Amino acid sequence: MKFLRFLLFPFSIAYDIVTSLRNLMFDIGFFKETSFKIPTITVGNLSVGGTGKTPQIEYLIHLLKDKHLLSVLSRGYKRSTKDFVLLDAASSAEEVGDEPLQYFNKFKNIAVAVDVNRVNGIKTLITIKNPEVILLDDAYQHRKVKSSCYILLTKYKDLFVDDFLLPTGNLRESSAGAKRANAIVVTKCPKNLSISDRENIQQKLQYFKKPLFFSSISYAEKTKGSNSILTSNLKDYDVLLITGIANPTPLLQHLRSLNVRFEHEEYADHHHFSKKEIEQIEQKFSKMNIKNRILLTTEKDYTRLHNRLDELNYLEIETQFLEDQKEGFDNLITSHIQNFASKS
Repeated sequence: MKFLRFLLFPFSIAYDIVTSLRNLMFDIGFFKETSFKIPTITVGNLSVGGTGKTPQIEYLIHLLKDKHLLSVLSRGYKRSTKDFVLLDAASSAEEVGDEPLQYFNKFKNIAVAVDVNRVNGIKTLITIKNPEVILLDDAYQHRKVKSSCYILLTKYKDLFVDDFLLPTGNLRESSAGAKRANAIVVTKCPKNLSISDRENIQQKLQYFKKPLFFSSISYAEKTKGSNSILTSNLKDYDVLLITGIANPTPLLQHLRSLNVRFEHEEYADHHHFSKKEIEQIEQKFSKMNIKNRILLTTEKDYTRLHNRLDELNYLEIETQFLEDQKEGFDNLITSHIQNFASKS
């Protein structure tokens, strides 16, 4: 696979030319960018998938929901519907996408909507919900919107400065795109990240002269879900783990660190499970010890599977900033909103 990607390097050069020209057209004003009179905070990345956008959006929701009337806008990846949809109690993951539905189910008193056309989505949200702040999920390359703040995520073991453009690598655009960011967050760091590792990453990213933060993923101690088992002792069970996310490795490492016995059925990111696949999962689970088994999935996959699989459970995850960085990141966001309001 790596050799095949290397052979595609000429296409990466062509891709770089096209995306760089597009960005230049937006930078010089040839292509129109639309800005808004309320703070719009974009969370995104330069690479495809798996950098932790969903828990980062949830972190911002926790930070802001009690202080501001908040809305979240996503494109609704792999949804069956088109155009603008405002989520409600009848919404399904197939209709609106798994991540938006997760936000809607998890947080009350915020509006969640999907629209491929982010400009139209923001205008519609402002008209019908009049939010004070809008969070844009995975819209870093959506240049038609000029957000007031950009949070760029890059994964600890796959920094954008160490990557190549598609199709040789995983970058959607060149690392020069990081200059649009107001802050860079290195995600999925080990909780015991060494000082030398931090300094090495800081040195690699210092060219961009942006505030730099380090975060890790934390898993809940107890499961949630159909079973209502709420156990913190997963090692006492035989676990059948079902994942359909870009990078399940952190979850696998977490379960191994707890000495959990598990079998892993891995599917592609945002996978829509067929009837046959559901039956195969049920058959495999039925062969496990009925008194000592748990069917486990990720929080995001749960939104697509809980109506199709009995006894399904998940572990909540959240973003945690390392050491004393939480206060600095929180202040960056809250100060931005305050400064934006004072200029309006």
